[in-house]
Amino acid sequence: MSTRPRYKIILTVVVAAALGVLFARFLFDWKWLGEGPGFGPPFLHSRNSETDLLDQLPQFRLPDLDGQEVASSRWAGKILVLNFWATWCPPCLRELPLFDELQRTHAEAGLQVVGIAIDNHEDVERFLAEHPASFPILLGDTDAIELSRRLGNHVQGLPFTAIFDSHGRRVYAQSGEVTRAALTEQLGPLLN
Repeated sequence: MSTRPRYKIILTVVVAAALGVLFARFLFDWKWLGEGPGFGPPFLHSRNSETDLLDQLPQFRLPDLDGQEVASSRWAGKILVLNFWATWCPPCLRELPLFDELQRTHAEAGLQVVGIAIDNHEDVERFLAEHPASFPILLGDTDAIELSRRLGNHVQGLPFTAIFDSHGRRVYAQSGEVTRAALTEQLGPLLN
């Protein structure tokens, strides 16, 4: 047996191993950790870049329950509370009455709560028929999940809440269930 075919076999094994390592790293970094050097598909933003985080309210458009697109600019000049939630998420459902109370109590002071449901339209509609909300509910998709990540939702879980002052600056972000005390502490100075 000549040495030439042996080198081809060795070279093929080395190239296959290197591609396997790169592919495994891609899967590990992107799919399971959600963190890392950004080996994910090109349409995703780098997942480890702190500079990728948004400190200002971005322009976005999401549909309401009637299918009408609503732009984030609609709430310019307001103290804005964005709450990402879903009907299948128990902590989300525990928070909703608190957000409803905040909206009813502080609307005249310039507060606007907006719920972004990461859920299907029918489930959200059915839930709100039984538990009406005094604030707008928008329907989110994968772009809304990416928006929540860029606003500070590192675990990409629900619920997630972000608060913006009247100049559109992000002043608070909370992954997981938010408490009345935390909201009072964050909103108090903004409402006075």
